[in-house]
Amino acid sequence: MGLRWGPFLVYRNMENTKKVVIQGYPGAFHEIAARLYYGQENIEIVPADTFDQVVEVLENNAGADVGLMAIENSIAGSLMYNYNLINRSSLNISGEIYLRIRQNLLAMPGTRIQDLKEVQSHYMAIAQCKEFFKKYPHIKLVESKDTAESAKHIGDEKLEGVGAIASDLAGQLYGLNVLEEGIETNKRNYTRFIVLDHFMNAPTSHAFDKVSVSFAVSHEIGSLYRALKVLSDSGANLTKIQSTPIAGRPWEYLFFVDFLIENQDNFGAIIHGLSDGTKGLKILGRYQAGKHHEG
Repeated sequence: MGLRWGPFLVYRNMENTKKVVIQGYPGAFHEIAARLYYGQENIEIVPADTFDQVVEVLENNAGADVGLMAIENSIAGSLMYNYNLINRSSLNISGEIYLRIRQNLLAMPGTRIQDLKEVQSHYMAIAQCKEFFKKYPHIKLVESKDTAESAKHIGDEKLEGVGAIASDLAGQLYGLNVLEEGIETNKRNYTRFIVLDHFMNAPTSHAFDKVSVSFAVSHEIGSLYRALKVLSDSGANLTKIQSTPIAGRPWEYLFFVDFLIENQDNFGAIIHGLSDGTKGLKILGRYQAGKHHEG
């Protein structure tokens, strides 16, 4: 395990680093996604307790250059709270990455599974591992605010008989052993993370093949169809559409749409066509479609 993440950990102390704010503590899956996304670039992780704080740090230029945020999961679906956060913000989506989520059972060195009385983790991680723990009914599952924070707490306090569900990177950072690897029920569990920066820092000219937008449509027959037909007529490939109620406007919905384009020269015509048939069109980002990583 040490060899796997060792090179990433070295970057933490180097100068001229890019500061990346994430929700969670070092060792969280957000950090793994950030380090895979930036590859050989030197980055420093800036932890935040909530996704709201991630946005606040970036909008106020308060200690981070970019942010990385989970936006959807292949099992749990879209994180609509995060979609709305981004839509209300001045932030721009500048990239994405897909990461397979491998949950591991961690504990202090020398601990055996039969020694555990309690296992802590984020509620979603616990839900993803419920089948595994059916074999160990003596273990109490306790929710916490973050997977990596649970590992940190156990390592800092040297807690005996207490385990955490977290990444192997968290285990390495906080001196815990992996008692069991890959305890998640579904082995095809992927999370999509998006890279965020302030709109003032968004490049004006760069290569992209994916676009994210939001818009509303009128209460007329075929209004959504006409908006989506703009994409079809322009050769764009719709990859996601998600709706959410508009606060204060009963039975009206905001649509979040992602699409791929083969020729970015078509971008202007697509946006013009969408503007004609929608209300409140907002370009959330233009970026390269993300790679899939097995973790």
